[in-house]
Amino acid sequence: MTTETTNREFKDRLFKFIFGSEKRKEYTLALYNALNHTSYDDPDILELTTIEDVIYLGMKNDVSFLIDGWINLYEQQSTWNPNMPVRSLMYLGKQYNKYIKMNDMNIYSSRLLPLPTPRCVVFYNGNQEMPGRAMLQLTDALCYPDQSDVNVNVTMININSDSDDEILDECKPLREYAAFVATVRELLVQGEISDRDAAVGAAVDQCVKEGILRDILVQHKSEVVDMILTEYDEEDIYRLMKRDAREEGLEEGRAEGRAEGRAEGRAEGREEERKRLQAENAKRDAERIRKLYENNIPVETIADCMGFEQDKVRKILDER
Repeated sequence: MTTETTNREFKDRLFKFIFGSEKRKEYTLALYNALNHTSYDDPDILELTTIEDVIYLGMKNDVSFLIDGWINLYEQQSTWNPNMPVRSLMYLGKQYNKYIKMNDMNIYSSRLLPLPTPRCVVFYNGNQEMPGRAMLQLTDALCYPDQSDVNVNVTMININSDSDDEILDECKPLREYAAFVATVRELLVQGEISDRDAAVGAAVDQCVKEGILRDILVQHKSEVVDMILTEYDEEDIYRLMKRDAREEGLEEGRAEGRAEGRAEGRAEGREEERKRLQAENAKRDAERIRKLYENNIPVETIADCMGFEQDKVRKILDER
């Protein structure tokens, strides 16, 4: 049975809602302290700098903030993405541009500008088996890594509820967030509640009874349910796009094989058939790209799932 996804209006993801809000900066500070073994106790020393104008699918960053000369980029992921170093590099460029403008700095000055030092972290809680921690590096993706003048390190931390990483013991809000996500996933996998909305609502009620994120879930139940459903919509879209691309690739191969078999020995007919199939496939791909883009799927996600270069996707969209 085909999974139906809804086109919900994006507000926030739950991770950002908890750790990236001015109203809950004490949670952000608790996470920072746990990561860096510090003991800051005044949330007001932390300045949130998250850039808001980023669409949901393909979001480059969930939470960013300044504290004591550090600029911190935090992202939560349930779908594994090894390209976080280059994404972080792009986001850092935006952050530094914002920082320089806000502080009225002149990058053409003969004086060296004092800039905050970046720290990039991904909190992973997807289904794919991952180590407790791993270091992702931009140089891993480069053609000539040993000759690069630039590198970006991103620390991946597995925060699934069964992870033994110390941060879950040291940061209560993160531990409860992981437990809540695990409860949602368990109820959805069990399938005892057929309706997805009802299953997520039941997970919220269960966690409230168990004291997990109780204050947030009691005050913002409907918002949390909508955020979780939106996140699962994203996973469905990504999974279905990959499945459809894979299935169409197989069918294309079968069609070409049958055509070539029928046209065996007729070189001219075989070439015409090949061109016809290519044209049909190109038309079908273009229609899907435009449809996905009309549904607010970003270019980078479309390109990744369909196996195209981003420039090719943009060219198709420009031809409309």
